[in-house]
Amino acid sequence: MWKERLHNLLGRLHLDGRDISVFLMSLLLAFSIWLIHNLSLNYSDTLSMPVVARCEIEGHSNVSSNSSMIAARCRTSGFSLLRIRHQAKRKALNVRFDSKDLHHKDGEIFYITAAELSNYVTEIFGDGVRLESFLSETVQFRFPFENNKKVPVQAVQVVSFKPQYMAMGQIRLQPDSVTIYGEPFHLEHIDRVFTRTIDLHNLKSSAHGVIRLEPVHGVRMSATEVNYSLDVTRFVEIRSEVSVGVRNVPAGKKLSVYPSTASVVFKCAFPLSQDPTEGVQFYIDYADFKSSIGGKCIAHASRVPEGVIECTVTPEVFDCVEEGRQ
Repeated sequence: MWKERLHNLLGRLHLDGRDISVFLMSLLLAFSIWLIHNLSLNYSDTLSMPVVARCEIEGHSNVSSNSSMIAARCRTSGFSLLRIRHQAKRKALNVRFDSKDLHHKDGEIFYITAAELSNYVTEIFGDGVRLESFLSETVQFRFPFENNKKVPVQAVQVVSFKPQYMAMGQIRLQPDSVTIYGEPFHLEHIDRVFTRTIDLHNLKSSAHGVIRLEPVHGVRMSATEVNYSLDVTRFVEIRSEVSVGVRNVPAGKKLSVYPSTASVVFKCAFPLSQDPTEGVQFYIDYADFKSSIGGKCIAHASRVPEGVIECTVTPEVFDCVEEGRQ
């Protein structure tokens, strides 16, 4: 019966099935435009998001064992409100905090203030959200203690230079040590960690960059990469014949050195600031002689001028003989 009544009504209105389809499509389009318009407007509302904190804190896990609800009064679009509320119903959001923003309260408990949280609004709520205020002054996280030890970082390097260029000292790493975390039976066998190979070829200027650390099975490191730098300079060679003396010989003793002269090659940064041979002295220390095997000793240099990068002494080893004075 209702079908007959509907047919009679449409007949009176002079509407057919095609007109109804157009009407319904128009109604749906109007509703869509209205919905999009309203969702595009900005609203001020309270937003909440469960957060798990990630942070490198020495001696502690890098992930908090708890999640904390962060609530704030924010202004954003209707689209963002829907997105944030949907996300808040799912698992907690992982947010990485800078260690300087987390303050130690007691034991494993750390907290962050509302002022510092304001730097993480985008990470917590996403883009297009303007903070008005947080509802609490502090938020706390628990970072459990972990077995750990601090070890040095050792550079693995393959370095070559163009002719007449060389390094001014060793390659530098920053940081030069890391904290490693893991089970005690893993940690006790690790006394250092290594970088991946730093390949630098045909250098004629200083080099710097970032290199990853080699992962170690069963442990976590406080850093996964380090910065490296190597100072490179052009050098010139200065050759000289020098006398080899002795120092710190006790009274009543005499120490003779054979040979008593040596050939020295000074590698100096270019351009030269002064003659590297002026004032420099080479000597055998009596303490080295006493601890030597068979009187074989290596000469030391003193008062080496600034700008001398390296000096090579020939011969490398000297024969020393002790005599008692009458």
